[in-house]
Parts: sequence; structure tokens; C-alpha cells
Amino acid sequence: MEEINSIEVVPCTESNYLKPFRVSYNQNGTKKSWDFMRTHDSVSVLIFNTTSHCFILVKQFRPAVYMCEWEKAKTKTPQAAEKTEEGEASESQEAQPASEEESSSQWPPASAGVTYELCAGLVDKPDLSLEEIARQEVLEECGYDVPASKLKRITSYRSGVGVTGAKQTMFYAEVSDDNCVSAGGGEPHEGEFIEVVKVPLHEAMTFAYDERIPKTMGVIFSFIWFHNNMSPKYKISTNV
Repeated sequence: MEEINSIEVVPCTESNYLKPFRVSYNQNGTKKSWDFMRTHDSVSVLIFNTTSHCFILVKQFRPAVYMCEWEKAKTKTPQAAEKTEEGEASESQEAQPASEEESSSQWPPASAGVTYELCAGLVDKPDLSLEEIARQEVLEECGYDVPASKLKRITSYRSGVGVTGAKQTMFYAEVSDDNCVSAGGGEPHEGEFIEVVKVPLHEAMTFAYDERIPKTMGVIFSFIWFHNNMSPKYKISTNV
């Protein structure tokens, strides 16, 4: 998953997933404009294994996250200025911002783009219900075969409202080891490289609030939802 090389950044002139637009409008007499992306809605699924009392998450490399880390690295100085004997940096040795050529040759490690997420997928199959799309994602990414009728709808919300405004619908699925029919990992022919990760219930909230662990807001929100709605059923502390 983390063997990333031969990186090349080029303009995106055509995409099956993102369509850039600029909208102009008047708001309360003020002329305004906004750039946005049209993209697909999506589904996500909080999966709880009742056999091992753990949550099932997915871990994968996200190029957008990686490139954000690269952009931040470009603004940093290539090396700290040397200190004089008095402990102050010499004016002649002040570090200068790295050029784009220098920065592009200093890519951060691939781990900078790896995130922990809920099982999720795009709503791009008009002949399937949201529950059926979510069921397929659970099977493909995590290897659990769960009937669509067993998926509990938690809520829906807008994600990336400053850029896309797409809607994501979140579901909850309880599984057991008996439902596991494969190792998951996504669809190789679609270029997916997904690692299935288990988070014990008693460690969930610590995991959610640990800023050292890169994760999506969906993970944090869904763990809080579980703590408020499902934890009493299992009589196990979620370590809040």
C-alpha cells in the first residue's frame, strides 16, 4: 500500500468523478461567484463485529491527503538555520523557502497519505438502492456478507460543502464472524488497495480523539453515535 513512486502532478482536464464549475449570483444585492465541484453522492457504513466486539474500518492511501501534506512541506525551509555560539541564527544563514523543483524531489513518505475511514462508496448505480450499494461496499471492502435489510440508516449529511456539497448517507451494520466470507480489500481491477482494520470497542473513543491517527470525520461521528445509542446494549465502556 505504501510503495508510492513515480509521482507526477498534471492538470486535470477531464474526470469521471469531478466536474469543476463557477457559479455567479446576486445575494442581497451583492454580486458574488463561487467555484465548486460536481461529484457523486456517497454511502458509508459503521460496521460492528458482535463476535469480537470491535469496529471494522478500512485503511487506504488517499492521494488528495498526500498532496496536501506535500503542499505544506513545500512552504517549510529545507533545513534549519545554524545557530551562532550565542544561540541566535546568523542573518546570513537564514533559511530560504524551498523552490518547487526542490520540494518536488522531497516527497513525504507514503504514510502521510494513509487514512482510517468507514467502509464507503459512491452512489453511481442508479438501479440500486442506497442500502444495496452499501451492502456491496461492505462485501467488497471488508468481506462481510450482510443483507441490505439488516442495514440501519443512521443519518445523511452534506460533506465538503465549500467544494462539492455532495450528500453522504451513513448506515450501521452489525456483523459476526459467521458473516465473513472473504478477506475484503476492495476490487483489484478498480485499482483499490484497502486494508481491513479492527478497532476494539473499549478503545474506540480514544482512537477517535487521537489526533496522531489520520481519520475521517465519519469515523469520529459514528463512534460517538454508537456510544450514545448502542453501547448500553453491550454494557461495555467505550472509554469516553
